[in-house]
Amino acid sequence: MEIKIEKLSESEITDRGIKSWPIWTKEVSEFDWYYDSQEQCLFLEGKVLVKTEQGNFEINKGDFVTFPQGLECTWKVLEPVKKHYKFG
Repeated sequence: MEIKIEKLSESEITDRGIKSWPIWTKEVSEFDWYYDSQEQCLFLEGKVLVKTEQGNFEINKGDFVTFPQGLECTWKVLEPVKKHYKFG
């Protein structure tokens, strides 16, 4: 299960309605996570290292990320995170 990291244009962000999605924040920390449904999110602030069986993924401000359903991983929040997110 691979994490997909993209850069979206402002028009793509607007067209998908991402700015109306809820916001999640997290302080510097480390925790395990399991995705029981797909999550898409746009990182507004912060830096995270997500560790999976397939390798490590660095996520930064401006990244649009898709986490697949069924993914087990460890989040290492290196800089405080703020992101728009949507499950399903």
